[in-house]
Amino acid sequence: MHVGPTSVSWDDIAGLEEAKGLLEEAVVYPVLMPEYFQGIRRPWKGVLLYGPPGTGKTMLAKAVASECTTTFFNISPATLTSKWRGDSEKLIRVLFEMARHYSPSTIFIDEIDSLCGQRGDSSEHEASRRAKGTLLAQMDGVGVDPKKIVMVLGATNHPWTIDEAMRRRLEKRIYIPLPDLDDRMELFRINTKSLSLSPDVDFVHLSKMLEGRHYSCADITNLVRDAAMMTMRRLMEEMDKSELKRRAAEISKLVAEQPITMKDFLGAVKNVPSSVNAEQIKKFESWKKEFETNP
Repeated sequence: MHVGPTSVSWDDIAGLEEAKGLLEEAVVYPVLMPEYFQGIRRPWKGVLLYGPPGTGKTMLAKAVASECTTTFFNISPATLTSKWRGDSEKLIRVLFEMARHYSPSTIFIDEIDSLCGQRGDSSEHEASRRAKGTLLAQMDGVGVDPKKIVMVLGATNHPWTIDEAMRRRLEKRIYIPLPDLDDRMELFRINTKSLSLSPDVDFVHLSKMLEGRHYSCADITNLVRDAAMMTMRRLMEEMDKSELKRRAAEISKLVAEQPITMKDFLGAVKNVPSSVNAEQIKKFESWKKEFETNP
């Protein structure tokens, strides 16, 4: 569990302008303008970020906390579960007590589906049911005291598995899609800021090459990492390993200064496949039509 401010800002996240705008309205502005967000304008009890893996959901949550300067509680389901009877419920109650004490605060629960799966699921055991019930009860208490703002942000790659009662409490649901053409170009720029590039590198062409191939933000980051390793791979093919070990410091500096070429990026496209497929996207789009709350 991470507690405290975050250093991630909107500028660190490529694209996703619609999602950023929706999060500002749902989370940031209520903290900055609490007098306005009262009555029918009350802040949402919870916000769900959902979409394919690697699309930036965790980064968005951290940026939200940074933008509205709230205390950020980064929670994984594993930190809230225990094999000992009653421990999970205590952990959840303490979490919300801390969040209220250090308010305004944001509780971010990644992979919330693993904590709040459908009731009656054959894999659900008694401890999970009790923990889920406690979490739902604590979320019902969010917003009771307008002076102690606590926002619950959940993220999932499997929104269709979330329990209906939890889904109702995650009132605002925001789809985080795969990056579009402009987003992909920005991702290439962000990920290569510290690298030396050959003049022939064309991010527009590379981004167009990925159209329709379902590359996520994480996939593109991995692609750039693979391309960045090409200079070392070429050297290792040409140099004896014993010499490489003997002159490691010198060679490291030399290789780091060598520019990455367009050929390196094209090779990386072949090496690094997408982690998302068309069927997954269809499933997300279908769930979005049924349950998303945005205009």
